[in-house]
Amino acid sequence: MRISTGYGPRPAGGGFETFSWYFMRITAIGLIFLVIIHLFINHVTTDVACTSYQLVALRYTNPYWRVYDWLLLTLALLHGMNGLRVVVDDYVQTRAWRVRLESLLALIALALFMVGTVTLITFQPVSGFLGPHCLP
Repeated sequence: MRISTGYGPRPAGGGFETFSWYFMRITAIGLIFLVIIHLFINHVTTDVACTSYQLVALRYTNPYWRVYDWLLLTLALLHGMNGLRVVVDDYVQTRAWRVRLESLLALIALALFMVGTVTLITFQPVSGFLGPHCLP
């Protein structure tokens, strides 16, 4: 069994593994900024007790919030699933099981991506929904 340290050299020869290697590093940098902004806006500048359906509905009237959340969803999901794919590749010995597990990961990623995207696109606020009255 080979053990990955995560500090290996860039894969030689190009192809999917090289793309995956670069993708992990680029999305990690992007996610650092997206998550820090998310945490700052949702947990520092906004009282956590006021994080409610009303707040989300108010924010989603602006399409930029939806794009921001979609970008965060997309990068985090693909980054995480690619990491799981690398783990499966490192630790699953037989090719048949590796293909099955990686296919399952791809299906799960596709399903979660579709559910998240449809939710962000089709979200319509429900009027009269009560929650904390912290909003101006």
